[in-house]
Amino acid sequence: MEKQSPVKFAAQIRCCANDLHDQGVDRLGSLYDLTSERLVRYAVTVTRNMPDAEDAIQATMVRIAMKPKILATAQQPWAYLLRVTRNEALRILQKRKPFQIFAQCRQLWARDEEIVEENDQARVIRKALKRLPTNQSEVVVLKIWEDMTFAEIASVLDESPNTVASRYRYALQKLDNYLRPVTHEDINV
Repeated sequence: MEKQSPVKFAAQIRCCANDLHDQGVDRLGSLYDLTSERLVRYAVTVTRNMPDAEDAIQATMVRIAMKPKILATAQQPWAYLLRVTRNEALRILQKRKPFQIFAQCRQLWARDEEIVEENDQARVIRKALKRLPTNQSEVVVLKIWEDMTFAEIASVLDESPNTVASRYRYALQKLDNYLRPVTHEDINV
């Protein structure tokens, strides 16, 4: 799938939000169709498993359907939608018992994910992302896959832009180490 420009995507979300507010809940499907794949990708980063991520998206859509005016009047509807998704994902995680979270984290990315292209490089990247702390991996997903600025990410995560930039920098350093190919100098023969 070809990645569309952030400006065009933001305009499409704004249009869907306005339609939902003006014409009612029957227009929720358009918003879902436009955003669900990207929201699931982000929610998996937070929840560390597909079923909880899908539940978070469901809860997000219910919340938006109940108060569509908030999305329609948001300064940045996409950032607002991501923030609602994050809050719903965190709510789901809070309900989980610690041992369930641990078991689910171990299974993360081991399954075939429909939204991730299945090839060797994608598997290596998924594995590296899995090794990052959640607060770092979600910044990477929002920055790289969602083309968001640090200020926009800070708004979604309710953090300062400096904190977000630091997490991104630390994440990239770790990813560089995880993804760096092993050379003969690295191996003590």
